Amino acid sequence: MFVEVVRNSSASHKPTRRRQLLSLSIALLFVATMYPGKANAQIVGDLEANIPFQFHAGNAKLPAGTYRIRVLDDSDLTVMEISSLDGSTSALFQVQESDANSTPGKNELIFNKYGNRYFLAELFDEGNPSGSKVIESGYEKKISKGAVAAQERVPVRRRTQQGKSGA
Repeated sequence: MFVEVVRNSSASHKPTRRRQLLSLSIALLFVATMYPGKANAQIVGDLEANIPFQFHAGNAKLPAGTYRIRVLDDSDLTVMEISSLDGSTSALFQVQESDANSTPGKNELIFNKYGNRYFLAELFDEGNPSGSKVIESGYEKKISKGAVAAQERVPVRRRTQQGKSGA
């Protein structure tokens, strides 16, 4: 008799637990559709830029030159690579989503400038207010303390599949 009571008790809890899980699932689905998450970095594809000054990208210091910039495969759009076209220099840096104050009229890189030091800060595609913000390195944080910041903008081109630049 005691065994029957225990079986009946556990059997009556299963539908309640299932209803709770179903209710929770529906609530989570509702919240997810009402408040969609934003994607991480928005720059997808290869970019090419002629950067006329020495600069920092993440923790790397790079010379002036023409560079290819791309999101690393399998990085959830959070890691990008910048490499010189001749292949002699490259670096990886972390990014997160960034929103422009207004929709950019052209593809561009934005550098933070402290004195004569330049740090890659953001990347934007023409017509898309969502771009990629470079995570500040410890060195940039140190340099920026007490310094007057300016910004320098450098135009970028989209690279086509054959490696040629396009607008």
